[in-house]
Amino acid sequence: ELTTVRVQDPRVQNEGSWNSYVDYKIFLHTNSKAFTAKTSCVRRRYREFVWLKRQLQRNAGLVPVPDLPGKSTFFVGSTDEFIEKRRQGL
Repeated sequence: ELTTVRVQDPRVQNEGSWNSYVDYKIFLHTNSKAFTAKTSCVRRRYREFVWLKRQLQRNAGLVPVPDLPGKSTFFVGSTDEFIEKRRQGL
């Protein structure tokens, strides 16, 4: 069985405003019988990755959950480089 997850296509939402953020397209493809849908695609922002990490840590037992890339304290229409580095880390 194979499951592939890709994080791609970062987009800045509400650009230029104080509440701007970046969301990412999450694409999943699998041939696992455990999944009804073999492909799915959603957009999620960084804080939803933080939530997912907490849930995985709570339920993972002894399996380590990888760290997330750092959070920018001030989102100042962040540079393309920062966004790309974060995407790769996610």
